[in-house]
Amino acid sequence: MKKLLDFGRKALFYVRVLSGYEERRIRSYRLNLEKRLRLAQEKKIAVTKVPEQIMLSEVRRMVQEMQNLNKQLEDMENDINEYFKPIDKEVETLMNLQMEKDKATAEMMGSMYKQALLEKAETQAKDVDGDKQAKMETMSAMFKQALLQKAEAEVVAEVKNPLKQIK
Repeated sequence: MKKLLDFGRKALFYVRVLSGYEERRIRSYRLNLEKRLRLAQEKKIAVTKVPEQIMLSEVRRMVQEMQNLNKQLEDMENDINEYFKPIDKEVETLMNLQMEKDKATAEMMGSMYKQALLEKAETQAKDVDGDKQAKMETMSAMFKQALLQKAEAEVVAEVKNPLKQIK
């Protein structure tokens, strides 16, 4: 019975081969295997790309978080600037007033310094005139004394000359 079954199987196989059925089945099996192999390779490539994609997605997420944080910081900075804007205007006004006061004080100090220099110059000029006057008086006194001495010398010379003439 086994032989009969084996003979029947072989006969059916020959019929299928001759009719092309077995060839189509083999071809379809080969195409199916190739398809499964291609899908397996794609999955393998996808699996190797997954870490890269995970890293890229993490990097994108971190970049978005940083951009959101930067935006929040800029908004906060703008809010702070808006909050302090009136205070900054008041401070600027006060500083301008202080600068004007300092400028006026500096101008007043400059004019007072100029006045002091003028007074000092006048005092020195008077001192110089006083020194000159004192020197003139000294010179005048010395000149008078010299004239007196010369006059005495002439008198003495005249007194002696007549004595010489008499002799």
